[in-house]
Amino acid sequence: MLAQEKLRAGRNRTLALSEAEKTRLTRSLIRCPPKQRLLEAPTGTIYGDCREWARWLPQAQVDLLFLDPPYNLSKCFNGKQFTKRGTKEYAAWLGDIIATLKPLLKQTASVYICGDWLTSHSIYEVASDYFVIRNRITWEREKGRGALNNYKNASEDIWFCTVGDDYTFNVSAVKLRRRVIAPYTHDNGAPKDWQRTSTGNFRDTHPSNLWTDITIPFWSMPENTDHPTQKSEKLLAKLVLASSNPGDLVFDPFLGSGTTSVVAKKLGRRYLGIEEDLEYCCLAARRLEIAEGKKDIQGLAEGVFWERNSLSVQKKATTQDTDGDLFATK
Repeated sequence: MLAQEKLRAGRNRTLALSEAEKTRLTRSLIRCPPKQRLLEAPTGTIYGDCREWARWLPQAQVDLLFLDPPYNLSKCFNGKQFTKRGTKEYAAWLGDIIATLKPLLKQTASVYICGDWLTSHSIYEVASDYFVIRNRITWEREKGRGALNNYKNASEDIWFCTVGDDYTFNVSAVKLRRRVIAPYTHDNGAPKDWQRTSTGNFRDTHPSNLWTDITIPFWSMPENTDHPTQKSEKLLAKLVLASSNPGDLVFDPFLGSGTTSVVAKKLGRRYLGIEEDLEYCCLAARRLEIAEGKKDIQGLAEGVFWERNSLSVQKKATTQDTDGDLFATK
């Protein structure tokens, strides 16, 4: 069933497109491959297969690659089925994609590869053949189905890699503001590495590889779509700010509903995404239009990321969202 045909509650803010909007937005997509390899990377959304388009895109121009391929699970994406396969077969499939895309990367590029507990082994095995693996980020999915005979899957992994030893990492741009429960003070009572405010005590901490502050998009959030594995703008904002600079090119070859491109646009980066489902391409194009006038990213304000729900106590925030978090324009 198409998104616009679904019955939704009155407060549901999930983005859906009419047939007229799809027709209009389809015209804005990059659809036809050029006759020869491009000299400059385009900006926008390509409708097609990333492995086919890779031969037409310019080499050594991507600063940040966000790779979020289907995990090794049987899952349906708007009628297209991805079927779980053997571990070795999945690793070979992923290796083919990485080998195809690597020539597009600068020598100073960073790469983030998404997976779950099962695919992480394959990701490490394949990525270590092509990149320098720097870390593995584990982020908490507060949603998840319980199991009677196993632990509930409530986390996913993102492998942080670089092409070489010269790469961008803006640590000061991705600090996390945490509540301070038992603050240390100097002998004179002054705060020690934390801030005292009228709404609580907070400390700006360096980013770790364990993220517990990510909210998965859901029905009351304006960034939500019907894509089954949509990543949140806050999650992508951390990666984009840490591993790119304004004007850099951010590339997502499995764009889905467009979160990577939207965040890159909001943060002043160039963006290019490839998606093989036309409806998801149109959703990405519409979200990019909306981003022209709305630069807010949930949980990012005053130059720091905030713990989930902690932003709601700050009087400086400007706009209230229905899930209780507040937003301030970056």
